[in-house]
Amino acid sequence: MRDLLKSSVLGSKHGSLMSWRPQYRSSKFRNVYGKVASREHCFDGIPITKNVHDNHFCAVNARFLAIVTESAGGGSFLVIPLEQTGRIEPNYPKVCGHQGNVLDIKWNPFIENIIASCSEDTSVRIWEIPEGGLKRNMTEAVLELYGHSRRVGLVEWHPTTNNILFSAGYDYKVLIWNLDIGEPVKMIDCHTDVILCMSFNTDGSLLATTCKDKKLRVVEPRSGRVLQEASCKNHRVNRVVFLGSTKRLLTTGVSRWNTRQIALWDQEDLSMPLIEEEIDGLSGLLFPFYDADTHMLYLAGKGDGNIRYYEIGSEKPYLSYLMEFRSPAPQKGLGVMPKHGLDVSACEVFRFYKLVTLKGLIEPISMIVPRRSETYQEDIYPMTPGTEPALTPDEWLSGVNRDPILMSLKEGYKKTSKIVFKAPVREKKSVVVNGIDLLENVPPRTENELLRMFFRQQDEIRRLKDELSQKDIQIRQLHLELKNLRNSPKNN
Repeated sequence: MRDLLKSSVLGSKHGSLMSWRPQYRSSKFRNVYGKVASREHCFDGIPITKNVHDNHFCAVNARFLAIVTESAGGGSFLVIPLEQTGRIEPNYPKVCGHQGNVLDIKWNPFIENIIASCSEDTSVRIWEIPEGGLKRNMTEAVLELYGHSRRVGLVEWHPTTNNILFSAGYDYKVLIWNLDIGEPVKMIDCHTDVILCMSFNTDGSLLATTCKDKKLRVVEPRSGRVLQEASCKNHRVNRVVFLGSTKRLLTTGVSRWNTRQIALWDQEDLSMPLIEEEIDGLSGLLFPFYDADTHMLYLAGKGDGNIRYYEIGSEKPYLSYLMEFRSPAPQKGLGVMPKHGLDVSACEVFRFYKLVTLKGLIEPISMIVPRRSETYQEDIYPMTPGTEPALTPDEWLSGVNRDPILMSLKEGYKKTSKIVFKAPVREKKSVVVNGIDLLENVPPRTENELLRMFFRQQDEIRRLKDELSQKDIQIRQLHLELKNLRNSPKNN
């Protein structure tokens, strides 16, 4: 018994023997397993982007799958109806309005055919996908949002409020957009380097960020005030996720020994992590995914085919290892199906869409709880956040917080939302937030705009040269007049 306890302690300390844990605790999710979809239910022949930016390049909801693709002369992504599995033709229509590589895409949680994208061209764009998907290339966005002075790496929709979107740029700023008016209404300006990840708590009243400056922050988004800050000098934090309503955060990163590790934090005190756990010695980024309904945490390694999963508890050791899904095919990124899009009849509690770049393949992976009964399993499907927003933008911006509106999955998913996206009419030439005109120093976004700027500058240079020439003539005239004045008979 002493040897078993010793092994358990060593496992929790070094992560190498974590597989001991399932044998010593009881859990309804102890036997959860990953089931890969058959080849005919995968999406094949997709030119997945080769961009090295650390994002998923994939977004999924109950109707569509979106994937960022390789493209020449700008950025583009595919939008495919979920039922349209199998081989995708090379000339399949794309969303291709950006002038630079697309770096992130996210579906609106409340309007299923609205997707946000951000790009190296400094813009954030909102796209409205037609019923049934695209029939031709889409180049016109319903909204083009400019405010960042450098490329935009991340977008996130607010979890409870309709039409509030967050974007993080390489200018170290987070802009909060009210899409009802098509303008940024707040700016979070507390970071000193590139923002790597953003995560909301359940009601969206707090925002957690990781940054290249090795700091983990908890921010009140409407004021931009930093409530808590952890300086992770001895290791790098890459990703962060709020663990539901537990008031805890989980980060993934790299230890001082260059091993992948995770850390659990109290959101109200970031002075020290509650626990730190080394995972393995691989180099790829660890993507964390948390399911608040089952209290399960999934860790997926970029560049390998492993997905580990754990159960989060309220007491020490907080983190209990369950199992590991393994695959020889490395994943570039992973999309996650919202809860209401799962197959409850198969006891599916989570579904990934795995990007396999070398094969041009998108592979659904279902996490299944093995149950013999065919009846609805209430214990693994509690009420879950649905597709109705709890707040309007004005309510949230005025300081109101509200938990998500919950829905039952018992009857299966039915589209109930009647919300339609209405693009505002925008005529402003400047974007002023916190007294700063964000567009004042924005670089040109297209070749034509660059040419127009060049010719404007040439005209300005010619005008200044003419002015200088006129001033030079005036100066020479004044010198002559002064000389004549000195040589006049009166002065002799």
